[in-house]
Amino acid sequence: MKITFLGGVDEVTGSKTLVEYNGTRILVDCGLFQGDKNARQRNWDPFVVDPTTIDAMVLTHAHIDHTGYIPLLVKNGFSGPIYCSKPTKELAKILLIDSGFLQEEDAKKANKYGYSRHRPALPLYTVKDAEKSLSFFQEVDYNVSITIGPLNVELIMSGHILGSSFVVVSDGKKTIIFSGDLGRPNQLVMKDPPPIAETDFLVVEGTYGDRLHARGDPVQKLGKIINRSVVKKGVVVIPAFAVGRTQTILYCLYQLKQQNIIADIPVFLDSPMAISVTDLFCTFKDEHKLPADRCGDIFEVAMYMRTVKESKEIDTYKGPMIIIAGSGMANGGRVRDHLKHFISDKKNTVVFTGFQAKGTTGRYLLGKPEKIKLYGKWYPVHAKIETIEVFSAHADYNETLDWLGNFKKSPEKVFINHGESDAECLLKKKIEKRFGWSVIIPNYLDSFDLE
Repeated sequence: MKITFLGGVDEVTGSKTLVEYNGTRILVDCGLFQGDKNARQRNWDPFVVDPTTIDAMVLTHAHIDHTGYIPLLVKNGFSGPIYCSKPTKELAKILLIDSGFLQEEDAKKANKYGYSRHRPALPLYTVKDAEKSLSFFQEVDYNVSITIGPLNVELIMSGHILGSSFVVVSDGKKTIIFSGDLGRPNQLVMKDPPPIAETDFLVVEGTYGDRLHARGDPVQKLGKIINRSVVKKGVVVIPAFAVGRTQTILYCLYQLKQQNIIADIPVFLDSPMAISVTDLFCTFKDEHKLPADRCGDIFEVAMYMRTVKESKEIDTYKGPMIIIAGSGMANGGRVRDHLKHFISDKKNTVVFTGFQAKGTTGRYLLGKPEKIKLYGKWYPVHAKIETIEVFSAHADYNETLDWLGNFKKSPEKVFINHGESDAECLLKKKIEKRFGWSVIIPNYLDSFDLE
């Protein structure tokens, strides 16, 4: 077997790894590059492998940084099966169509406000492109081996988000496991990542390889932030990822209200995509830890704002209130409209609850800037900027090391990807120190012969 890293290298987006064996080509994940201008430009560059020569695709999970390039790859000639778990397929129906819609909307806004150098600005792909790509998806049960040419592939439920899986690829002699995004133990909603006992090669993420997550009760911390804003009659804006993070926040708000820790103030879930995803949590009840008999009650803590008209009406209301909207890094979606309206009032608070990649609006705001540019116009930043890292669904370095400690046999090689350079380097040193394993941090387009 041979593997080539086509994305997710020295960054946390664009995950793509090509596996080749005896003429068969499998692409593990097919993510969109997100973040700064240089990262996004790579989405527009010609794909480094002819899409028509790729036999199949296997997905670790549905997040856009692992699936968002699929419609473009199909548009450019890929026509093989896309294997994934059933929840991943259902999530992809939501996320990819939404991504196509956002691509179209961003192009429209760029043309309207004139902040693109392209005339006219065009979408990377459209809703129709996304819909076409969904016809290639095929569901795979967990722990059941499928055959792709001479290779055997298996998915193991991994506990990061609904449907997330470790991907196991074997040629009969050697086995490689892709962790995808490695979940955390003792999360509020998702189950713990299961132990893995053995593999010849391992590709593991390094998102938080350089830090430890803050400890403490995320429910209590969120409650304190909200109460500080309520006293000022302020608005709490929470940019949230539609899959996993939004549902965790809703569960926290449900607990806070049930325990009378916060006042019964309005909560608006302003993300059609997150609303659709939330419904899936009540469908795939075996994938998470929420009480099956209370799933519906928990998510009714928020009012669902489905239309653009309803979304715009929120900004006319007076605080205190809570707005949960996408995207989680504030690089697109309805949350940018709310930021435009609320970012300049010191009574208000913006709460980030997940990783913010380089070049994103979220990362920029975490630096506490004096002003921010939204839709081509500058707005002063007076709102309080908060972050709650306890919510992260990615393992920190200690949690990663603990998970690696389950291996009964040392892998021949461990590859670290899906992480910024400093994080990957520190995780490499820690793995080498604790286990004495051979660890490689690949560069973009690096290939490795596993034979």
